[in-house]
Amino acid sequence: MKKKSWPLHDVRHWLEPGPIVLISSHWKGQNNIMTLGWQTILEFSPSLVGCMISAGNASFERIRQSGECVINLPEATLIDTVARIGNCTGDDTDKFAEFGLTAEKSEKVAAPSIKECFGQFECKIYDDAMVENYNFFIFEVVAARVNPQPEWPQTLHYTGGGVFRGDGDVLERKALFTKVS
Repeated sequence: MKKKSWPLHDVRHWLEPGPIVLISSHWKGQNNIMTLGWQTILEFSPSLVGCMISAGNASFERIRQSGECVINLPEATLIDTVARIGNCTGDDTDKFAEFGLTAEKSEKVAAPSIKECFGQFECKIYDDAMVENYNFFIFEVVAARVNPQPEWPQTLHYTGGGVFRGDGDVLERKALFTKVS
């Protein structure tokens, strides 16, 4: 799965629809992966992404202390892995080994990327003002890679209660927009 660089100002192309992502982190010699169902694009340039990460999650302190992570975009074929990762703790499980995932060296952060994922978005904490009260991290995407094909991968969206849905059809309406980027 050879990835190509992606323009940072256009990360929304992959993340705006709100797909399930796998967040990888690294702190004090330990890697972890968590499943995250809620993130949001906050700004295009610099590329800012907001993520709510529960303080009870093993990744919370790793990310808070290291100041970085990787947002990995899995395709729907990884649904069982995504669900299992979200239902065990990184305190006692090496999730890369347990789920047969490959830790790839990232370009700009110490946290590993997940090779099996369609895209990787390396992040550094941009603003932590809402972490204490809301567990809400604002990350700046500092490097981005995605597979060139397919143009629109089948991603997962979590609806709660162990139920996921896939993406629907791609519907283009460029003629209705005054600015298209």
